[in-house]
Amino acid sequence: MAPALEIALAGATLRLLPQRAAFVPDHGALLVADAHLGKAVSFRRLGVPVPSGTTQTALDTLTQLLHDTGARHIVFLGDLLHAARARTAATTEAVAAWRARHAGVALTLVRGNHDRHAGDPPPEWRVQSVDEGLRLGPFALVHHPQPVPGAYALGGHVHPAVVLGGRARDRLRLPCFHFGAQVGVLPAFGGFTGMHVLPRAPGDRVYAIAQDSVLALPVRGAA
Repeated sequence: MAPALEIALAGATLRLLPQRAAFVPDHGALLVADAHLGKAVSFRRLGVPVPSGTTQTALDTLTQLLHDTGARHIVFLGDLLHAARARTAATTEAVAAWRARHAGVALTLVRGNHDRHAGDPPPEWRVQSVDEGLRLGPFALVHHPQPVPGAYALGGHVHPAVVLGGRARDRLRLPCFHFGAQVGVLPAFGGFTGMHVLPRAPGDRVYAIAQDSVLALPVRGAA
């Protein structure tokens, strides 16, 4: 198992995983943002020559995460499917076969913007689809990272990244977890998703993912 980093957040424990997911031990819940299943096939249908096999890679990673964490529930924080074009027979059958092997695990989708266009997952995937604001202990699970009254919001959508290094040619852009005062953002789980560097307010906690490790970065504005 690749090393995870355990942090305290909103009075709860959150385990940050280098596979770009998070685990809430108290609830046995694995949080996955922006899986974008079928994105590669969507690109290929548009004539963009990208590699195949990204959906199977994502499913294999989920299997490993279930084994490593013992999660009983996976919550997808929006954008499970990339687009309606992603609903090919190959993608649908691959996910259905994976689902059959993990029949005892509950799957929930907090709908995101891509899900509105792609539609809810096929019935054979047995995914419960809900709107944003699903409560899990002190957390409100959302797709769009915005404050939720009475809870700490955890979402995705923006595919957060951080830039490390000084001179331009030595800079390194890495996916990250970004936790502000009221809202936390998980990195995109899927491939070919791009990344966006978020502004860092004083006190924000940022954790970069470098290969198989999650690294805590210095907090700006801290005494």
